[in-house]
Amino acid sequence: MHLVYIVECCDGTLYTGYTTDLEQRLKAHNQGRGAKYTRARRPVRLVYWEGCESKSAALRRERHIKSRSREAKLQLIREKG
Repeated sequence: MHLVYIVECCDGTLYTGYTTDLEQRLKAHNQGRGAKYTRARRPVRLVYWEGCESKSAALRRERHIKSRSREAKLQLIREKG
């Protein structure tokens, strides 16, 4: 399964990413082996995820979410929660 996710970093910022293994990706982020952005902002906490039909659909969705404002991302998180 292809997943798009949002994590909240320890400084309150949000990071959006793509993975096929959410548990392993979160572990990588929290061990400093994830994205460069999250390495200095550990620990991270999963606040949102959604499945997509294909890798290309997931990457398009990731780009779309990343282009949204912080408030729009928070609204997306609230709607899912």
